[in-house]
Order: sequence, then structure tokens, then C-alpha cells
Amino acid sequence: MRFILPLGVLCLWALVSVGVQFFPLQPDVIHLESILSPPGTGAWLGFDDLGRSVADRLLVGARTSFLVAAWVVSLSAFTGIIIGTLSGYHGGWLDLITVQVIDIFLAFPGILLAIALAGILGPGIENVVIALTCVGWVGFARLARAQVLSLRQREHILAAQALGTVKYRIMRHHLLPLMAAPLIVEATFGVAAVVIAEAGLSFLGLGVQPPGASWGSMIRDGTRYMLVAPHMVLAPGLAIFCTVLCVNMLGDRLRDHLDVRGRMVKT
Repeated sequence: MRFILPLGVLCLWALVSVGVQFFPLQPDVIHLESILSPPGTGAWLGFDDLGRSVADRLLVGARTSFLVAAWVVSLSAFTGIIIGTLSGYHGGWLDLITVQVIDIFLAFPGILLAIALAGILGPGIENVVIALTCVGWVGFARLARAQVLSLRQREHILAAQALGTVKYRIMRHHLLPLMAAPLIVEATFGVAAVVIAEAGLSFLGLGVQPPGASWGSMIRDGTRYMLVAPHMVLAPGLAIFCTVLCVNMLGDRLRDHLDVRGRMVKT
């Protein structure tokens, strides 16, 4: 029962993101007579400062956030798990270099580093994905390395080594399945972090470029009209709030269900 609400909201987010291209939306159509009109006057979420439907742009922005979160978390997890697993299992100079690189990345606030990278690469959704991936892999690598260090002395790992099993098969068939639970939880919280980071970069003008829609850019456009048209900020703000809240709730439920902390204490 505890999974129903967050899963329901996230499934709705995913369905809207996938199906928005099939909806008869008009996010870029300008209605001059409806500029800054409040909700209920021809559109259930009103119109923005250019006379565009806030609801249509909100749905398109949901697709943007979903795609960025999916790509960034997938690439970060893939890169971080490989680096962390190899580092923890092989040890030696490889582990030393990996730890030093991770420490360097952790010395800077992640969002500031992402802003710097996005500024160097230039605005655009592809560059946002690259910038956030360059920051996001560190958490997965650190967690994967810690898990490998705690698991590589297990009896079944030592038995596989004694039998001459190649290292690739040991890491794939013996280590990764035991690491899956904490990594899934890390990925869940990573989605929430990426949604906020993407909105922040778009708010600063480093993400989706006009006339494209993003929750962050919608908030930026609405800040100038907070007193006369608060719906321009409230709609995307509530969307970010509900999405991040449900993702974090799902992460908490998964952590409790998979008993990740209990497993880490035992190891």
C-alpha cells in the first residue's frame, strides 16, 4: 500500500512524457487576447506572458524532465558502477586513482560544477545531460566501490576465485546481483536530484532554449509576473514539488523494503 501513491504519480509522469507527442497540444501557439489570463479562461491552467497555454507547456516540460532524468541516471549509473566495481575489485593503483578522482569531484558542490560545465559546453538539453552525467556518476562509483570492498571477501567469491573463474564473470554473476539493492535506491534518489538540477539549469538559461518548454524555464518566465499571474510559477513549481516528493517517497519505501541499511551494517 505504501508504494501506491508514489508509483501512481511516477507512472502518470512517465505516461504523460511518453504520450505527450500524441496529444493535440499547442505549447507554442500565441493567443494575444489571453496574455496572462488566469486559469479557467479558455485553459485550465491559464496563459503565460506571451499568451501560450500553461497546461500544454507544463505537459511538454514533463517530457523534458523525464527524458533528462532517464538519460542522466542511466548514463551515470552505467559509468559509475563500472568504475566503482573495477576499482574496488582490482584495488592497487587503479583504486588509488579512482578514489582521488572521486574526492576531487566531491570537493565541489555538484550543482555548481554542473553549472560550470553547462556554461562551458553551452546551452542546450544535450549539454545539460552531459554536464549532469559528469557530476552524477560519482555517487554510483563511490557506492559500488564500497559494496565491492565489503563483498569481495565473501566465501562464494573466494570459492569462485579458487576455481579459476575469470574476474569478469565474478563481477557480473557474483558481485552485481548483491549490489543491486543499494544501487537501485541510489538511482531512485538520483532521479529526484536530476529533476531539480535540470530545472535549476533551465532557470538559469543553460537548459532548454526558447521556444522549448521546461519546468525551470517556465518558473523563470513567471517570476516577473508573480503578483499579476502567480499561476505561471505555481503550476511548474507544484509539478516539480510533487514529482520530487514522490520519487523520494519511493526511494524511502524501496530502502525500507530492501533493507539496504541493514545489509550494509551486517557487511
